[in-house]
Amino acid sequence: MAKVLIPLADGCEELEAVTLIDLLRRAGITVTTASLSAQRQLTASRQVGLMADCLLDEVINNDFDMIVLPGGQPGADNLNNDDRIHLLVTQFQQAGKYIAAICAAPIVLADAGVLSGRHATSYPGALDPQKWSDISISNDAIVMDDFILTSKGPGTAMDFALLIIELLTDKTTRDEVEAGLVRS
Repeated sequence: MAKVLIPLADGCEELEAVTLIDLLRRAGITVTTASLSAQRQLTASRQVGLMADCLLDEVINNDFDMIVLPGGQPGADNLNNDDRIHLLVTQFQQAGKYIAAICAAPIVLADAGVLSGRHATSYPGALDPQKWSDISISNDAIVMDDFILTSKGPGTAMDFALLIIELLTDKTTRDEVEAGLVRS
């Protein structure tokens, strides 16, 4: 069974975080949410209280198949300002493991250097093409470049989560989860 780490920072986009956690767990994927702060309780960007499974330091050395970074502000900045997140992203890249970021969180991947020479998307304006001329910035809802996935924002969170499910399990599981959502 695939194991995914979702670091949660104060100010994260709750729609993205909760959608990713919920859908991946529906697919039977083991999701560990880890708070960056010294407490499990955090406040998301719209003042929604979230409770992480644990603190990041408790699982930082555990083995995961993927790391997924929710966006939102100031959540993405809080992720980006945490050296542990940069270290994890770099370790995942070196190990050839999946790395995913949505909304403003692709800035973390850019600052960590893992988007250099790659295609990516983000919340409009989060990745400045003048600052990041070595990144091919797309307007697509979701971009997958090798083992790195990026997505635009809250409105793309469900499709982003479904793609992650398909990558970590199979199309049948993705289809089963999607059918249960009654999207049409």
